[in-house]
Amino acid sequence: MFGKRPWKMAACAAAISLLVAGCGDGDADDASANANTIVIGIAEPAALLPTNVGDATGSQVLKSLFYPLVDVNAQNQPVEVAAEAIRPDKTNRVWTIKLKPGFTFHNGEKVTAQSYVDAWNYGAYGPNAQNSGYFFARIAGYAEMNPEDPDGKGPQKAPKPKVNKLSGLKVINELTFSVTLSAPFSGWKTVLAYSVFYPLPKAAFAKDGSIVKGFEEKIIGNGPFKMKGQWEHDDKIVVEKVADFKGQVPKIDGITWKVYQDQVAQYADLVSNNIDVQTDIPIESLSKASADLGDRYQTSSNSTIDFLGFPLYQPEYKNPDVRRAISMAINREEITNQIFLGARLVSKSFVSPVVSGYRENTCGESCDYNPSKARELYAAAGGPAEIKITYNVDGGHQAWVDAVCNQIRAILGVTCTGVQETKFAVLTAKARAREPLGLMRMGWVMDYPLMENYLGPIYGIDGSSNFYGYENAEFDELVAKGSEATTQAAAEKKWQEAEDMLAEDMPVIPLFSRMNVFGYSEHVQNVEMDLFSNVNLYDIETVA
Repeated sequence: MFGKRPWKMAACAAAISLLVAGCGDGDADDASANANTIVIGIAEPAALLPTNVGDATGSQVLKSLFYPLVDVNAQNQPVEVAAEAIRPDKTNRVWTIKLKPGFTFHNGEKVTAQSYVDAWNYGAYGPNAQNSGYFFARIAGYAEMNPEDPDGKGPQKAPKPKVNKLSGLKVINELTFSVTLSAPFSGWKTVLAYSVFYPLPKAAFAKDGSIVKGFEEKIIGNGPFKMKGQWEHDDKIVVEKVADFKGQVPKIDGITWKVYQDQVAQYADLVSNNIDVQTDIPIESLSKASADLGDRYQTSSNSTIDFLGFPLYQPEYKNPDVRRAISMAINREEITNQIFLGARLVSKSFVSPVVSGYRENTCGESCDYNPSKARELYAAAGGPAEIKITYNVDGGHQAWVDAVCNQIRAILGVTCTGVQETKFAVLTAKARAREPLGLMRMGWVMDYPLMENYLGPIYGIDGSSNFYGYENAEFDELVAKGSEATTQAAAEKKWQEAEDMLAEDMPVIPLFSRMNVFGYSEHVQNVEMDLFSNVNLYDIETVA
């Protein structure tokens, strides 16, 4: 399929801390020009066009520039924001979306139903190769816009689609449109909270339907902040408050999203009050953060899970007993206590504890630390004499990867080494090319609060982030049946059955559940982070 995205969580400062090009130099001139503006440290976003954003850093910046149809409340339930109402028919297949009146884009254009339809059609059209385009796959007509490669050798050989519009989208009037899904899905309203579903103005599109050159550099949204100047790559993105915004109004007047390469350098700027929020305190600074920051060092719930993926395309990892043995050789409790100082939680399940339907220790004995059983299984299964774990070097992962390797080496009596890649995008590109990576450092933050989001995209045969080649048609069928269930309870039952299959097959090793571990300066207060690793931009305020 077209438009398969990079692994979202690995490109995010907020949750995976993958910090790319740029440097922290304490330069907060843009913020200090107005005492009511703030500076937040981030990674360089991979993209800012909503349908092309697949990383949490990009999603966080977009939250300042766009206003969603729905948001997720503290109970993980969807609530209307830019939408006045979102209602399904009796089958949960046709959904009618009515917009609140009065919203405009930053260039003065009205936000209309057509604004959403145009943006979604662009994102879904295969040749546009949008990283998050697969989110539109539930809408009728997506398959016609993304024809399969007839010889199975990849999207580059797929035929050009004969249509460029989703048949399931229909504008009813200026503020109302309908969405017909290819199959019933009771959770559709919840999915709409994700950033891919933002609208775009007419000014975004050229006559041929492509995005106007340079639009992404100074993107025009419908949110509470607008771009000030343009995206200064590897340095900063500055946004300022929109006058007379019709939605919820932030308490601050602007934000400088400051790009960092080095987490430790960013932390030094935080302690020196040169930036106002660091969304992920680095491992190296955890032991002193409480002393340095006092009660400005905070933790909160997060939906991210960390795990190691097996390259199932490599013959030495095809035996599930090899995979189970490696899992049993890892002492998760020791790593969370000694490396993360309790800032992460042991995970023995394939979904996050924050979603409804979560069950503790669905992995069973395969995730229990059991050195003798690990050695026995590994020897009987003929596990490889050499193991490597590939990870992105700029994500702050070396300490825990080295610790995992030390445990594997000691328990299984094999060689284990951590292999560094410069960026997660390089790692995933090699995985797609089926290069011999060994185990792969992976992470996932939810797009929307449903169990299904931790299953289909990561393990489905056509999953956008199934980098390791896991294929199980029965698993896919259970995930689909859950999506088509008429109640959440019925859906979760099917999704739990699918998760149980993962415990049998062990395509990955669950390791940790994340927490938000963040800090803020003396310049701000009321700082909160949500389950998606995003700073709450509406309640944060400066100190008088």
